[in-house]
Amino acid sequence: MSLPVLKAAVLFAPLLLAGCLSDDDEFLPQDGFQTVSLRSRSITGRDTAWVQDRRQAAAVDAKVRALLAGRTVGADAAVQVALLNNKGLQASYADIGVAVADLWQESLPPMNVRLGMSYGTVDFTRTVEGLVVSNIMALITRERRLDVATRQVEAAQLEAVLRTLEVASQTRRAWVEAVAAWENVSLLNRAKVAADAAAELAAGLGGTGAMTKADQAREQVFYAELAGRTASARLEARLAKERLVRLMGLYGKDIDFEVPNALPRLPRTVAKREGIEAEALRNRVDVQLAKLRLEALARSYGLTKATRFVSDLELGAGVEAEEEVEEKEDGGKERKTTFAPAIEAGITIPIFDSGQARLRKAEFEYLRAANLLAERGVNVRSEARSAYQAYRSGFDIARHYQNSVLPLRTTLEKEAVLTYNGMITSTFELITDTRERIEANIAALEARKNFWLADEGLTSAVYGGGEGDEAEQAEVETAEAGDDD
Repeated sequence: MSLPVLKAAVLFAPLLLAGCLSDDDEFLPQDGFQTVSLRSRSITGRDTAWVQDRRQAAAVDAKVRALLAGRTVGADAAVQVALLNNKGLQASYADIGVAVADLWQESLPPMNVRLGMSYGTVDFTRTVEGLVVSNIMALITRERRLDVATRQVEAAQLEAVLRTLEVASQTRRAWVEAVAAWENVSLLNRAKVAADAAAELAAGLGGTGAMTKADQAREQVFYAELAGRTASARLEARLAKERLVRLMGLYGKDIDFEVPNALPRLPRTVAKREGIEAEALRNRVDVQLAKLRLEALARSYGLTKATRFVSDLELGAGVEAEEEVEEKEDGGKERKTTFAPAIEAGITIPIFDSGQARLRKAEFEYLRAANLLAERGVNVRSEARSAYQAYRSGFDIARHYQNSVLPLRTTLEKEAVLTYNGMITSTFELITDTRERIEANIAALEARKNFWLADEGLTSAVYGGGEGDEAEQAEVETAEAGDDD
């Protein structure tokens, strides 16, 4: 073999070897998303989609437009649009692809190829060396690293499910808030119409001298106050709808949809959830995620122990080619090439770093994660009890307003109108009764809104995705970021 050919062989052999060892399986991050989609649908009853190309984007856009075609969007339709169209949710789904890619990378043979060549001329001797170096520590810890990477994929899936539940919960709550805000506007508009008519009547009576200026002023200020409250309520309703629009990920002409101007009626009965604590501990996604993180830390702790003393061990294998040039008696030159296998081993001996600090750090991280899991268990029990109490009490309060307070207020107002027409009740008393009936209607609306928010809160308490989960998740991420620093 000539020297140029040998050089080429040594140069390209590692590249050919790496190509032979590459994974032939196709990288399919969608496989990791199927678990998220099925789990999310079992809880929310709605579909999810991970958009990765134009074709998928067009399909999702068509679904969103179909859901908005009816102009008036219900709670279920709003949640479905958000799960398909929320860009922050799409960004969290990308974390699954990152985790699957890391797992894919770990599954590849640990052939971190290093090519070394040397060329020299000493006494007409030229030596070419090519070494393919493989990290032995990567081989030793490969199974553990694969295990840890698998847990990271599972954690990314659970985080995606949790984020999906958060978006669904936030969207349903925003829908309830928006509908209640527009119903409040409707109530105030009806009251303002009645107050406007009373103000005109008072002005007419005042012109004939049948009503004092004080009574006229009471009617007019009542109308003015209602006008101001109506304007404020309309602003709040518009802002509530904008919050819903943001969660649904809409812009442009798509935001022209409407929400109903009245909340759903109260159910006839409420569900009894006697084992709500056990149900929450069994189904909460954030608890499962905390358990998985604790398990991953435990496995990572084992990896730390495996690499405690030997931080870098390499073994190189290759071939050495040596060419000698000898002078002949007749003045010519004779070239001789000899080949010999080459093995190179290297180890880094930790003189100052015995690995004890890394072990202690891993132990403290595990201890912290274990305590966070225990804290999460306590909080989940309390959240489940609180959510159920809010649900039951909210239903009782809303039903009390519906069945007792509002009928009585309506009766009082009717009687006040009759006595006013009979010149028995004064204008001030009539205005007071009307004002109190308006306040009772608004209080009843607030009670119904609180019930439907508590209904959504109960679902979040059982499966996760509520407002408390977001705060705790932010604390965990902040702590993890501090460790990385």
